Amino acid sequence: MNLLASLSAAFLALAISLPAPAQDLERVKSELRKKFPDAQIETVRKSGYGGLVEVTGGGEVFYTDEKTTFLLLGSLIDTKTRENVTEARVRKLSAVKFETLPLDSAIKIVRGNGSRRIAIFEDPNCGYCKRFERDLAGVSDLTMYVFLYPILSPDSMEKSKAVWCAPDRAKAWLDLMLKDAVPAGGAACQTPIDTIIAYGREKRISGTPTIFFEDGERVPGAMPIAAFEKRLADAKASRP
Repeated sequence: MNLLASLSAAFLALAISLPAPAQDLERVKSELRKKFPDAQIETVRKSGYGGLVEVTGGGEVFYTDEKTTFLLLGSLIDTKTRENVTEARVRKLSAVKFETLPLDSAIKIVRGNGSRRIAIFEDPNCGYCKRFERDLAGVSDLTMYVFLYPILSPDSMEKSKAVWCAPDRAKAWLDLMLKDAVPAGGAACQTPIDTIIAYGREKRISGTPTIFFEDGERVPGAMPIAAFEKRLADAKASRP
């Protein structure tokens, strides 16, 4: 074999061993869009696990190969760290900068020195929300921004409006969630609730409660209080 042939073979072997270049990932994206024209295909990248290619779209993560011969839905677990890689990516993709939340349209509840902050989207008829609110009553040094998010029933909307129009919104909300006491007086004021619902749909908030921590991480659903306290501490530690 002459020198030119040897160099060509070496370069070919090197090219085969390198990760798929950007154009190959764009080809994967193009092929998926052809095969699934109604699906949201937003990003495509190497997953770092075997030959799997990670695909994101519509707030979801799934996997394929470079030839798009299959789609894999479900959780990818790192066997060394035991980390749920898929779940971690979904959390990152769904994160929202805390400062960009429309906090002026939330009910502010402060406990203790209020040094730790969360935002939470809740429906007044949500049983999980009521249970979580009972747990939160024992959490100290917390500032809560409660977004009224009545998506379960027309009655949820009426109760939310009554809370917003109450003289003391924080008290009205806690009385409703902890004591089932609906505010008297009805909804005789302007509310930001329709705007909040539109915002929630834009951010793909599909259930209640949905919690946002100071570092932007979103957690859908209620949390065990020990896990909640840990996330509060982690979020506070991440402050610049």
